[in-house]
Amino acid sequence: MPDDQAEQPDPLLMIPGPTNLPCEVREALSGPGFYHRGERMAELLRRCTDGLRQLMGTRGDVITLTSSGTGALEAAITSFLSPGERVLAVEGGKFGERLGEIARCFGADVQALAVEPGRAVDPEDLRRALRDADYAAVLCAFNETSTGVMHPIASVSDAAHDAGAMVIVDTVSCLGGCPVLTDEWALDVVAAGSQKCLMLPPGLAFVGVRDDAWQRSESATMPRYYFDLQKARESLHRGQTPYTPATSLIAALAAALDHIEAEGLQNVFRRHAAMAAGVCAAMQAAGLKLFAQEGARSPTVTAVRSPEGIDSVELVAWLRENRGVLISGGQGDLKGRIFRIGHMGTVRLAEVERTLRALADGLNALGHTCDADEMLVAAREAASSGEG
Repeated sequence: MPDDQAEQPDPLLMIPGPTNLPCEVREALSGPGFYHRGERMAELLRRCTDGLRQLMGTRGDVITLTSSGTGALEAAITSFLSPGERVLAVEGGKFGERLGEIARCFGADVQALAVEPGRAVDPEDLRRALRDADYAAVLCAFNETSTGVMHPIASVSDAAHDAGAMVIVDTVSCLGGCPVLTDEWALDVVAAGSQKCLMLPPGLAFVGVRDDAWQRSESATMPRYYFDLQKARESLHRGQTPYTPATSLIAALAAALDHIEAEGLQNVFRRHAAMAAGVCAAMQAAGLKLFAQEGARSPTVTAVRSPEGIDSVELVAWLRENRGVLISGGQGDLKGRIFRIGHMGTVRLAEVERTLRALADGLNALGHTCDADEMLVAAREAASSGEG
């Protein structure tokens, strides 16, 4: 084979999804096809539903959909709300805004609680906003992927319920990377996707529903067909899905859940927190400023202010083209101003170190002086403390 056609190594995905695939998941994806109404499918659904319940911290139903995470968000909104109902959307980034956009598209009266990007919502601000009118629901992203911020979702839920509103939560970029305690925190509906901490390709989405929340769906009148969670729930109890599912992805989900179980869920959470601590420490050692406020930083994605004079779009391109490492830039108004490093799924210290070396090379090449060795020492020390 000519050199220019030789097989290239897989790029290292250090973006906030899709993530790198473990070997077990790749093997499951390459398996033979099977009948989606047969016993194997029923058994896989049972296995996956049980595993997802553990990740979501719920005894309630967890619906698996063939869609992206946005499909889960749409299903959560349309299956529990009606046109004209007033909802409050916590908007501190692109994905909080998306929740409001979906609800508005289906006829909800959406009011926004604007939160400065990089900061977490203040529960007292939320309580004050909820006093202004009667709200049917509060919509909030637990982990705001676009800014690297985690909102205090338990306090958000308390405020919503005290005001008589249900809470619908986007956990797409954190389910499987940090505790999500649906029942304990009284999160009514929780939506997630496959391509983040669950280590799958895009294509599956999940909606967990607390038992007490189902009664709200009985009076919901937003239009829906494919994303009708009542219909999906009835099928789930028969060991099926209402429509043809992505069978190979569901087989791979079972493998991913086995992978998580083998490591131990609490160990998975500690590893994600440790990798986040390592990346944050390295950024500070490089003289860079973290975008998310202290105390509200995500364990799955770190957002960093691009140094003066460097467009983060150029930095992202440099790492991709010269080192085969993929990180992400900013979105919307943050384009060019920040970059984001994902450290979720299979990521361990070796991947973090490769990323930091590549980043140091890129920053130096574009005009920001930093020392890769200092960054690595800081990352190792912080990660070691985090895992301990």
